[in-house]
Parts: sequence; structure tokens; C-alpha cells
Amino acid sequence: MRQGGVRQARLESLGEGRFRLEGVLDATTVVRLLDQGNEQFARLPDAQIDLSGVTATDSAGLALLIEWLRGARERGQVMRFGQLPEQLQALARISEVESLLSA
Repeated sequence: MRQGGVRQARLESLGEGRFRLEGVLDATTVVRLLDQGNEQFARLPDAQIDLSGVTATDSAGLALLIEWLRGARERGQVMRFGQLPEQLQALARISEVESLLSA
């Protein structure tokens, strides 16, 4: 997703602790998403995030998911990721953190 030459990504609440993440996950988008997600997740007992709308990612996207998991664990929440794009799965595999994302 691009708007005026700027990469876009968004976290959409689907209700009842369910979210959809879409767009490009990179260094230009994840800082805003990190704060937005932490704010929304803090009010919930658990969260499920559908990543089928992620169109591209790099290691910043993987770091975002790991940081969300860390925050969830600190709050005593369970966070689950679904429909991880192959690019993200490959990054997790070579970084040896694949089990974190599938737990």
C-alpha cells in the first residue's frame, strides 16, 4: 500500500480481540504500528492477529511481532498470529524464532 509515495500499513480491529494487519511492514511503518497495537492490546485479555493482508515485510516486521508478543507476555495475555505470509515465515525460520510465532 502506498499513498503519496509513503508506504502504508494498518492494524484493523475486527472486535472481540481479533485484528487484521495489512500493508507493508518495514522500518517506515512498524514504529507507529507498535504503539497502536500496544495501546489496543492492553485493553484485552487476549489477541488474535490475521496477517493475510501483509503485502511485504522485512526484519522490522518480524521485530514488530516479537515485540507485541513480549508485551503480551508481560501483561499475562495470549497473542496468536494467523495467516503468516511466506516471506515472514522465512525470516522467522532463518532467525530461529519460528516457534515464537506459531505458539
